[in-house]
Amino acid sequence: DYGFESNDDYEYHLRCLTNSQFSGIKTINVEGHKGRRKTAFANALGRALEYPNLFYYDFTQKAETEGKVVIPPSEDEDGISELPVNDFDHIMSEACAFSEGDQTILILDQLQVADFKDHIRIYHFIKSCEWSFSDNSLKAGRNNLLLLLISDEPLYHSLQKCSFRIWVNAVSSAQKNYSPADFDLRDDVLPIMEALAKIFDQLEMAPTHSEYKNILNDIYLTVHTEQQLIHSLYGWMEGIDRTLLNSAQMHPLLSQVIAQIQQYHGIDEVVIES
Repeated sequence: DYGFESNDDYEYHLRCLTNSQFSGIKTINVEGHKGRRKTAFANALGRALEYPNLFYYDFTQKAETEGKVVIPPSEDEDGISELPVNDFDHIMSEACAFSEGDQTILILDQLQVADFKDHIRIYHFIKSCEWSFSDNSLKAGRNNLLLLLISDEPLYHSLQKCSFRIWVNAVSSAQKNYSPADFDLRDDVLPIMEALAKIFDQLEMAPTHSEYKNILNDIYLTVHTEQQLIHSLYGWMEGIDRTLLNSAQMHPLLSQVIAQIQQYHGIDEVVIES
């Protein structure tokens, strides 16, 4: 529903963070393999918590725009020059302002490309709940603001020490004991699901509910051969190892599934001898 699906349960992690005695801003360090799955998790978490305000900043955007656009300083009515506020400070200011009255989530993504001085600024912000730039200083609502940090490289040590780490797997690793009833199916499909479970065990991964639903739909309508089954598994399951799926060690397991599919449809295997 929120653009992220996983069999892994993160409820315990959030309870640990909520019960923390840390006096600064509650902060999550979202770790995981390189890629944007961590970003999808962070955005989905914000929507699942139903916080009214969600702010997002990607440091790669800053790297792309630097040096391309030069905005001249503005002058107030007294002729005093003021430097324009950059996008990062603007997002931080908005998050501070909204968090004073409402629950707010702030996501800072791709921190590995941020200036080290920005890492230090973020650390002091977490500790003091105060964001400063130019001659401005804004206070964040400590009890209303949740900060999520995402980086493809380890965070600055001090940032790690004041945040709670959550690992987001590249694939859903937690096994789910699905039953036919989970997909509004009768028990006669159970032998197929048991044969599929052996494949998932060999792959060391498990499909999410929607992935499994799509696979079962293909099995009901279109899967008749091992190669077609491979296409469906690879097509629907995120992060699946294609090389392993096509390896010789998988052939017996794939054949077992096809045999169960044929039995389910009442098809007898015909062997033509030369």
